[in-house]
Amino acid sequence: MKNKFSVFPAWILLTLTFVIIVLALLFIFIYYVKSEKSAKGFEDEIFVVADSLEYEQLLEPLQLSLEKEIYTPQPEKSFILKRINVEEFESKKETKNIIIAAPLNSGSQTSDFIETVVDTSTENKLSSDSGFVAYKYDLWAKNQIVAVLSAPSIEALKSKITNNSDNILNAFQKKSDERLFENLYNPADEQKNTEGKFLKDFGWIIYVQSDFNIALNNHEEKFVWLKRTTGKEAEYWIFIHWIENGNPSYLTQDSIKVLRDRLTKKFYSADDSSDMVVEEDYFIVNEVDFNSKYALFTQGLWKINFDGSGGPFVNYFFYDEKSKRVYMIDGSVFAPKHYKRNLIQQADVTIQSFRTEAELTADRKNELLEAIGN
Repeated sequence: MKNKFSVFPAWILLTLTFVIIVLALLFIFIYYVKSEKSAKGFEDEIFVVADSLEYEQLLEPLQLSLEKEIYTPQPEKSFILKRINVEEFESKKETKNIIIAAPLNSGSQTSDFIETVVDTSTENKLSSDSGFVAYKYDLWAKNQIVAVLSAPSIEALKSKITNNSDNILNAFQKKSDERLFENLYNPADEQKNTEGKFLKDFGWIIYVQSDFNIALNNHEEKFVWLKRTTGKEAEYWIFIHWIENGNPSYLTQDSIKVLRDRLTKKFYSADDSSDMVVEEDYFIVNEVDFNSKYALFTQGLWKINFDGSGGPFVNYFFYDEKSKRVYMIDGSVFAPKHYKRNLIQQADVTIQSFRTEAELTADRKNELLEAIGN
């Protein structure tokens, strides 16, 4: 029996094969380039894809969950929500933070759009699990986070957002921190010699950018103070303090204020009349995980009692079992003419780079010790 393809000359078959291969390679190339394109936009913007009527009903729980106020001391927001509809989405799909919110099968455009974003099993879980939020990463751009918020009804969706508000906020904050550290970290700008000295002398490291200065290095008092200037009248400071032979009982909310005020009075204040102290009106403490260790995380305000100047600070207070040390690591911002939300996040992300010697790989330790000639 004659093969039906034998009617085509060999050169035509070869040409078709070549075209198919080229198209396949082109598709792979386009997909790769698209997936490697970095997400764009501001860190504190979240675009919410939602129909206008549904968004009106979801706005309050979304704002309470994501537009939390941060006092710097002026009130600023952790994130700013911006609604777009499905028709506008094409121009915003490569932004850093996206929420797609609608009840399932409501007949709205956004509800129909959700069906194109998640598979059937995810859709079923969104419907049946009141605690489930579908997070997708790098969906339309690299380093992007997309949260799909859905439930069987608008009331069920409002409840889901309210009941899972902390988890939703933390997911966006964590991804934002990861992006920020990726932008901050540059091996060419890293002071490896400084980090190596910290490792050798103190048994810990923290990421030190090229524009950081060591304001104080007091081995006897176990206090290191780093300063970074980011622009005119804008800077932030980080101190690391540790207590030898400590224990977890040190970790109390009252201890944070007492210890921080004692340290800043001793090392930050220019004279007795200009003490830096914790502002009583804004002091929030939460239990968090810090590099797999229980920690007390504080967001607060500091002030100079002489002239009233001040700014925000973040503080981590934790016990390290292996070294038997209690650590306090603190970041403060001074930027009276600037928006401070992003600066305090930079300080926070830098603090999160802290590692004890036991948490470093052998290669990393060797790299840093070689930087100081050891």
